[in-house]
Amino acid sequence: MFATPYFKLVGKRLADDEAGDPFYSLEMPDYVTVVATTTAGDLILVKQFRPAVEAITLELPAGHVDAGQTPEEAARRELLEETGFAAVNTIFVGRLSPDTGRLANRMWVFVAPAVEPQSGHIDEPGIEVVTVTPAELARLLAEGLFDHALHLAALLLAVQRGYLALPAREGNAT
Repeated sequence: MFATPYFKLVGKRLADDEAGDPFYSLEMPDYVTVVATTTAGDLILVKQFRPAVEAITLELPAGHVDAGQTPEEAARRELLEETGFAAVNTIFVGRLSPDTGRLANRMWVFVAPAVEPQSGHIDEPGIEVVTVTPAELARLLAEGLFDHALHLAALLLAVQRGYLALPAREGNAT
């Protein structure tokens, strides 16, 4: 129905309702998200202004899978481009559907343990790299300062699969 270099708007009809109004969805490239930790166990986050929500957000390194790229290649590329940290090892932890009501793409989640900063990295404009301990991340979660729903889901997968442990906050059930 409509196409841009970034997405396609697709109109679909249910097989048993050919006369009804179409259902619209967006087709766009798949996403990757990386739960990256340093050799000291700190998590790598990025802070950037997001025009869609008109706010500075705190997120995991992430981005799109480019044409001809595997999700793992995209995860390594995005981590390096956004943060200057290179992953020696990336571990696939899950594939999620970002929004089953409107989006046709997928989000591939990877864990990258023991990432190392690379010399000569040129910072990506508009992105600030932030490292936090698991305890600091738990505080950010509790205070609603890390609130990107897809990235919360990526963290949950990493915790559930045993690749990340977050301490319980005082006064909260464990």
